[in-house]
Amino acid sequence: MSDNETMMQYFEWYLPNDGIWWRRCEAKAEALAKMGVTEAWLPPAYKGTSQEDVGYGVYDMYDLGEFDQKGTIRTKYGTKKEYLAAIKAMHKAGIKVFADIVLNHRLGADETEDVMAYTVAPNDRNHVTGEERQVRVWSKFNFPGRNGKYSKFTWDHTCFTGTDWDELTHEQGQLYCFSGKTWDQQTDIENGNFDYLMGCDVDMDNPAVVEEVYNWLSWYIDETEIDGVRLDAVKHIKFDFYKDMLKRIRKDKKKALPAVGEYWHGDIGRLCYYLDTVDNEMSLFDVTLHYNFFNASNHGDGFDMKMIFDNALVAFRPERAVTFVDNHDTQYGQSLESSIKDWFKPLAYAIVLLREGGQPCVFYSDFYGNPGRDRPAVPNLEKQIRIRKSYAYGAQKDYFDDFHIVGWTRAGDKEHKNSGLAVLMSNAGGGSKQMYVGEQFAGELFHDAMGECTTPVQIGEDGTAVFYTSGGSVSVWLREAAFEDVEINGD
Repeated sequence: MSDNETMMQYFEWYLPNDGIWWRRCEAKAEALAKMGVTEAWLPPAYKGTSQEDVGYGVYDMYDLGEFDQKGTIRTKYGTKKEYLAAIKAMHKAGIKVFADIVLNHRLGADETEDVMAYTVAPNDRNHVTGEERQVRVWSKFNFPGRNGKYSKFTWDHTCFTGTDWDELTHEQGQLYCFSGKTWDQQTDIENGNFDYLMGCDVDMDNPAVVEEVYNWLSWYIDETEIDGVRLDAVKHIKFDFYKDMLKRIRKDKKKALPAVGEYWHGDIGRLCYYLDTVDNEMSLFDVTLHYNFFNASNHGDGFDMKMIFDNALVAFRPERAVTFVDNHDTQYGQSLESSIKDWFKPLAYAIVLLREGGQPCVFYSDFYGNPGRDRPAVPNLEKQIRIRKSYAYGAQKDYFDDFHIVGWTRAGDKEHKNSGLAVLMSNAGGGSKQMYVGEQFAGELFHDAMGECTTPVQIGEDGTAVFYTSGGSVSVWLREAAFEDVEINGD
């Protein structure tokens, strides 16, 4: 049996533009691996519209901080050489690297073009609101700083479906679809059709574009030796595109290339439909579980903890769910702002880290904190990651049978010494629950590694014990030897 995998999103939105991020990744690789991180999701590495760009305002995907473009050689995070060194350090430490892939749009074009286009309603992209007319759009990408190295392909309006800016009129709030084009029909149905998101919308119905994207991905894998991909904004891209692309690249590269997609929607039906449509070629972030956490953290003791997995992807497709608490988009001030309140984060992380089903993704700011935004690190998070690595194994028994106090146990296994645990949490006052961990633990003492309860619990001859937790917190009960190990090696 392999050890539990744990991904960390090793960046957040508000990192400083100091160009040292890749060097930090390199320096932290060994410590992350020792703690139990097995996969690192790194930020977009290619040149954006400026040095300040977080990576989602894509300009040139072949420029990883190598060419003088957009007023800078390095990206916000550093140079190409430093990026490759960071990946090499992660690999040396035994960590797989996931690259953030943003294919939906391009921004920061080098030249304008005059094209014919028609306007559509922003809230119903199937509804045409204006007749065809000439518009001047920023759609010509020549990449003069790169000068054809790696690829001589240049992008013009034929590579895109539409945009949201006419340089002739400077009108606000307009959305233009280029004449002879239609939005991709196989996208999310929000706003009638959610093909368009921002910038120049990449036309995945154009065979030349699809081939260039494939060529780039093939080059990127060879150049960087990444292990997997995080796919941005998949609900805005023709669904068959990634199904076909992932099958093709895996076959050609003879590489597993695991993929996790960002399909941001709170409807479990849409997530499952997407997975079916793409033949389960990727996993998805469990947005539905995130919103359950969000609601629980905001409603306090008014939330029924028995319902925490209602409509969650991990409950429906555990093998395809990447569970998370927060990320760079849910942070304060971002477009999908829905940060989990601080008091609930230790409970949420116990749910994603210490249970069967789903693969957890830990957010950088939750682990390190964000002093600039007055966000504290989540207490005991490193301990939870260590516990997952070493002790969260074996059959699971659930006790989601109370409005406030819920928990589960793991029976442990022979492959992982001293494994097995019990977790109890409450979103109201403290309390207790009798739970079964297994007769193999009879007579043993279990201790709360979270430090909420200081008196140990003894397991009865029948394999059960009454476990405790404090109000609005989580307790993780471990065997004595495991508890001592976590205390010595924990944060």
